[in-house]
Amino acid sequence: MDLFNQNKKQNLLPYGGEVIYYGPIMQPSKAIEYYDLLMDSIAWENDQAMMFGKLIITKRKVAWYGSEEFSYTYSKITKTALPWTKELLELKRLVEDKSGETYNSCLLNLYHSGEEGMAWHSDGEKDLKKNGAIASMSFGADRKFAFKHKETKETVSQILEKGSLLIMKGTTQENWLHRLPPTKKVKTPRINLTFRTIVKK
Repeated sequence: MDLFNQNKKQNLLPYGGEVIYYGPIMQPSKAIEYYDLLMDSIAWENDQAMMFGKLIITKRKVAWYGSEEFSYTYSKITKTALPWTKELLELKRLVEDKSGETYNSCLLNLYHSGEEGMAWHSDGEKDLKKNGAIASMSFGADRKFAFKHKETKETVSQILEKGSLLIMKGTTQENWLHRLPPTKKVKTPRINLTFRTIVKK
């Protein structure tokens, strides 16, 4: 039995969207290899956000890559995509093969420990393809990932393992928020890749 080529798992959400967790899609040794390569080769920068008219610099680091010099705006900050690296192109092809979707960009996050997380939000930026798939890959520390329905407040959570793939698509962003809860139990870094589709205006 090939543990890394299983059939697509069931939808994690009870209604109002589709989230598929594939689990690890590569051997643990390969996931460690990619973690080291991404840590060293990506142009990491501290993230920025405008909150209440003030520029906030986060401990979390980010990077933005794509097939073109896409501009992408979130938290009132605009970023311009860098050209793909060899490793990102390899991972993009792997994710596209597993998910049956295509992507033209990737937003990367580096969380130095469990104390760094992400608050409740949905990826509904106007630059993104409406109801398009977002593919999330995880490397490094295993972390809990949570969803909350915008109206019913029902929650769903999943541990994201190293080398794993999670796909959010359909009306997920319209109906659900998601977050990476902070935790003091995790002391090591996590790298998250979110492959997306930017629509040129």
